[in-house]
Amino acid sequence: MSFRADAAPQDWAPVADWLAGRGLHLDRSAPPRQFAGGLANLNYLVQLDGRPAVFRRPPAGTLAHGASDMAREARVLDALNPVFPLAPRSIAFCDDRSIIGVDFQLIEYRPGVAIGGSLPEGMGSADAGWLIEALVGALAQLHALEPETQGLAAIGKATGFAERQLRGWARRAEAAFGADAPAALAPLLGLMGGSIPADPPARVLHMDAKFDNLLVDPAARKATALIDWDMGTLGPPAFDLAVLLSYWIEPGDMSGTHALNAVPSLTTGFPRRADVVAAYARATGATPPDLGWHLGLARLRLATAWMQLYRLWQQGGLVGDRYAGFAELAAAILAQALDSFGDIG
Repeated sequence: MSFRADAAPQDWAPVADWLAGRGLHLDRSAPPRQFAGGLANLNYLVQLDGRPAVFRRPPAGTLAHGASDMAREARVLDALNPVFPLAPRSIAFCDDRSIIGVDFQLIEYRPGVAIGGSLPEGMGSADAGWLIEALVGALAQLHALEPETQGLAAIGKATGFAERQLRGWARRAEAAFGADAPAALAPLLGLMGGSIPADPPARVLHMDAKFDNLLVDPAARKATALIDWDMGTLGPPAFDLAVLLSYWIEPGDMSGTHALNAVPSLTTGFPRRADVVAAYARATGATPPDLGWHLGLARLRLATAWMQLYRLWQQGGLVGDRYAGFAELAAAILAQALDSFGDIG
């Protein structure tokens, strides 16, 4: 894991006092370090009761509805950790905003490498196979859980996922883009609204499964944790796979989407989206799910989330030049969603 040299400031005294009231000791002599990954939530490595732990909180500024939901994440981890080994343990959750102004939580630390838009030094396209198998294998293991029989039913609603998600993301898109809505938004929403799929049996969804949320041990070629559960819920497994594919930009895709750079899929020799679908089918032992509509939804969500981050950056809630081009990227993702609606192209 890498750390930021320009860590966002955090007042640790009230956090330490709150933890002390629950019998937990935050070691102030070991300076917390902010993890370099992540576009919104702030994550710090801290020492808690003599062991490493992760302090996690939302960014400053006005958050979009449902974003950076620490309460949801704590509930999901409490339910999931006993039955899904890749889910870290939730240690403590605070919803008293008089402490630091936002909800926050402490989560079990798992060692491992998080991979973003480029592969770390020492890795290349030859590693793509085991990385993809590790990620889709984690999803297959997650989707094999049965919510009703394994104490997971309270994570989300078992029916109405597609209609509810489309309604919610359409509303968020209109709020985020405002008068600057790209030309693709209205026709995409029209296509999706006219072809909402029926509900399959609901399974636990991660909702943002990609390599920077999968910690891996490159030496052992295996996953050590699946992290970032603040959107976890119940729904169709096809959507989790579609979310991964929405980040999976290929060389032949619209040039405006190449700036996404969220997974190393533009690396020479890296497999294509169809290969990811085939790997998931092998991991589940089932016919690949129909992904067309869900990929449209995933791209709508991705474009909207990037526009929300752009607005938060405009407000000063996020710092860094990387957010400056997010409005143009969001428009490109919407255009791709409309152009390839109904398939995995």
